[in-house]
Amino acid sequence: MLAITILGNNSAIPAFNRHPTAQVVQNAEQSFLIDCGEGTQMRMIQYKIRSSKINHIFISHLHGDHYFGLIGLLTSMGLLGRKHELHLYAPEILKTIIDLQLNVAGAHLPYELHFHPLKNEGVILEDKKINVECFTVQHRIECWGFLFREKKNLRKIEIEETKKYNIPSSFFGRLHMGEDFITENNTIIKNELLTSAVAPPKTFAYCTDTVYDEELIEKIKNVDLLYHEATYLHALQQKAASRFHCTSIEAATMAKKAGVKKLLLGHFSSMYESLDDFKTEACSVFENTELALEGICYTV
Repeated sequence: MLAITILGNNSAIPAFNRHPTAQVVQNAEQSFLIDCGEGTQMRMIQYKIRSSKINHIFISHLHGDHYFGLIGLLTSMGLLGRKHELHLYAPEILKTIIDLQLNVAGAHLPYELHFHPLKNEGVILEDKKINVECFTVQHRIECWGFLFREKKNLRKIEIEETKKYNIPSSFFGRLHMGEDFITENNTIIKNELLTSAVAPPKTFAYCTDTVYDEELIEKIKNVDLLYHEATYLHALQQKAASRFHCTSIEAATMAKKAGVKKLLLGHFSSMYESLDDFKTEACSVFENTELALEGICYTV
């Protein structure tokens, strides 16, 4: 299972108690921070997100509403006694910016910060539970989307069934992987008799900021949950395109054409106080749409 907590859902300017972009993706073992707009660490405190559980941070691009909160979070982690390493994935120039910020303040981080420059599309993180891929999106500056893909879950062993067939415990690891058991007289005991299926692996795609671009469809095809920017309502489609952003209708169209299961809209312009029309417009194209509301945790 994946859980996505929205820390900030607005675009450039905080407004109407909405804040610049940030969200946390969690699985059973750790948390991943995507983007870090101004005030992110305050939202983490408010929503009880532990920074010590975050070992990987992904920054989509270097517009301020997506990373101006980062240096504050990094230094706060040090002040709070962090010792274990942290991995940062971002456009290459961010390393120079962070070094400058630390140098002019005469500060240092008491933990190891591993910087991973985003240069090519593909897998940027792999562990035993999850893969994270990056892909380019079309914005005014270099910008990246991220795809979180759980690895195939191990099958659940049915202990009573294994006893019936005298399956040794030393073989359980292979049962987890779906392998059949072969007895000494070459009788095949099918894995389906000894184990049961668990929930299929889940996928989550993050797309912000971007103009409407159907080349993204193959990159996000069939994901369980898509977060897609919808900065403007569709009446301002021309304005959205000129600023390399999307409308609610365009985000929903992308979700429909990509065959995703559920759409989250975010990155709302501060010109809108109410967000209700975003959902209404999007649902007219793609029914399973929700607004990415701050403080809400969406499970996949």
